[in-house]
Amino acid sequence: MPIINEMLVDMYGCERGLDDEKLLCETLEKAAENAGSRIIRRIVQRFSPHGISVILILAETHISIHTWPEYGYAALDIFICGEGKDPEAAWTIIKEALQPKDFRIKRIKRKVDKRALK
Repeated sequence: MPIINEMLVDMYGCERGLDDEKLLCETLEKAAENAGSRIIRRIVQRFSPHGISVILILAETHISIHTWPEYGYAALDIFICGEGKDPEAAWTIIKEALQPKDFRIKRIKRKVDKRALK
């Protein structure tokens, strides 16, 4: 049965990029590639006066980020399943690009088991 690894990351005091659509898209795409995932679709929503949500639909689930530039805050979800897929590798790329001063990570292991077959 599949094991799904999920990382929920709250990033505080991000130094750059929270209102830069191009940077966020390129960063998440590079992160997905670094994690060994294949991108199926990209969804971007810009908010007024600022803030962006980017969601990458992956063959192996998704990566999403929602930003609040006025607070230097971003909420990240790296939700990846599949043999050899590494959410930590995605996080490394994102952390390097956005340079949070502080962050909190919650790691979740999910498992599809026999109850799903009912």
